[in-house]
Amino acid sequence: MKSLAGFEDLEVWKRAVELSAAIYVETHSLRDFGFRDQITRAGLSVPSNIAEGMERSTVADQCRFLDYARGSCGEVRTQVIVGMKVGFINESTAQHWRQETKELSAMLQGLIKSIRRREK
Repeated sequence: MKSLAGFEDLEVWKRAVELSAAIYVETHSLRDFGFRDQITRAGLSVPSNIAEGMERSTVADQCRFLDYARGSCGEVRTQVIVGMKVGFINESTAQHWRQETKELSAMLQGLIKSIRRREK
């Protein structure tokens, strides 16, 4: 079943795009290219998987990609913690991004439940 709204209208997608962009901006000058590549890829994966899932035609596919996005939130959160511990990310930014990934994950779980309810 297709969603009535496009993914661009979803608040969770909009916030994930903002987080991804912020990660790119904040880490652009890091010389540890491995870390920078990993965190930017994980950050970009969140809105990308939301978009891909919402463009899928079956509930199972939609929920699978939204679940991938939730997994990427956990990946970003882990990398943020490591980045803070090694001095790549300041504590204030890290706290904000950790909270944002928790909220995005909860929003995605709610969206998954909503999509599954519509199927019934």
